[in-house]
Amino acid sequence: IEPILKANGIPDDFKYMSIAESGLSNAVSPQEAVGFWQMLAPVAEKYNLEINDEVDERYNVEKETQAACNYLNEAYRKYKNWTLAAASYNYGMNGIENTFQREKTKNYYNMYLNEETYRFVARIIAIKEIFNHPVKYGFYYSHDDLYKPIETFDVKINSSIKDLADFSKNYGANYKIIKLFNPWLRQNILKIKLHKTNSIKIPKSGEIKFSDD
Repeated sequence: IEPILKANGIPDDFKYMSIAESGLSNAVSPQEAVGFWQMLAPVAEKYNLEINDEVDERYNVEKETQAACNYLNEAYRKYKNWTLAAASYNYGMNGIENTFQREKTKNYYNMYLNEETYRFVARIIAIKEIFNHPVKYGFYYSHDDLYKPIETFDVKINSSIKDLADFSKNYGANYKIIKLFNPWLRQNILKIKLHKTNSIKIPKSGEIKFSDD
């Protein structure tokens, strides 16, 4: 998430917004918002994420992060204010615009908003504070307690895959590993659209220990 935010000129603090949205999990809300950034299908498709029976790119962290960056940059160009951009991510740009008209203010901190949006920016700030000063809030851990990154490589796919289980064996993996590292693959097949290339993420040799079949 961090390098994608940086490449798009988004303040690094927005990484905490993804935690506020989903707790860094591929959650599905009661309103059917999906992924780390909790995008609804119409918004995701507006920002070029593919969604169909076989693929849902909201489950692809990198691609959904890029889509979130595109939204936030659009909101910032509109409002010239990152706080309002964050609030609009929760409430929608139409909701923010309606609030401007109704309340005759463009200051987030003077707006009378629904409870979720009213708390949204404060939640992001609170999460940043806890992550940066964990001991102050009773969280004690050593670096040995942290998950170590798993090195992966990308396999570029420009032709359809008839069976993901067979595909996985060509790369020393199995179906379970392919699905865990590529949750955006929703079925056991992948039909590639004309002139489109997908990337499937696979752990490098030795990074994962497999059980014998």
